[in-house]
Amino acid sequence: MALTTLDAKTAIVVIDLQQGIVAMPTAHPTAHVVERAAVLAEAFRRHGLPVVLVNVAGGAPGRAEQSRATGNFSAGFSDLVPELNRQASDHLVTKHTWGAFTNTDLEAYLRKQGVTQIVLAGVSTSIGIESTARFAHELGLNIAFATDSMTDLHLDAHTNSLTRIFPRLGETGTTDEVLAMLEQTHA
Repeated sequence: MALTTLDAKTAIVVIDLQQGIVAMPTAHPTAHVVERAAVLAEAFRRHGLPVVLVNVAGGAPGRAEQSRATGNFSAGFSDLVPELNRQASDHLVTKHTWGAFTNTDLEAYLRKQGVTQIVLAGVSTSIGIESTARFAHELGLNIAFATDSMTDLHLDAHTNSLTRIFPRLGETGTTDEVLAMLEQTHA
């Protein structure tokens, strides 16, 4: 389903646009993803809506067949990219798991702000974004995915999330469609 509306109290949640992650090889250039996510964050600020910037500073413990970091990352890895123009009014969530809700204050923050919908952007589509979306869906939040404001380490994983998973959790649209809906909803 294409994007049909944005709730009056919608927050933008930008996942893992940080120095260490945007330096990794991805399916789509991260410079474009960062630029699109920064435009969204600025538009939400302009409308007085919550901006949540998420970074990851470690990984959950446990065995897995593919190696992954579980401890603290190197210095600077978790620093948000400057293009996001972090403001004092933005809410920072530092996570140590794939999703932004587990063992963080994100749910409490969104509830306190009266948020009923989130727009998701960032990296990586099939990991941080999808994990956060699944949890948000279980919490009863409406979800919009800014599809050109995200990418993945693997094109097939990105495509799977966009075409098979996200339409079951919420609505999808481009950054421009989200911006147009934001203007329409908050005119």
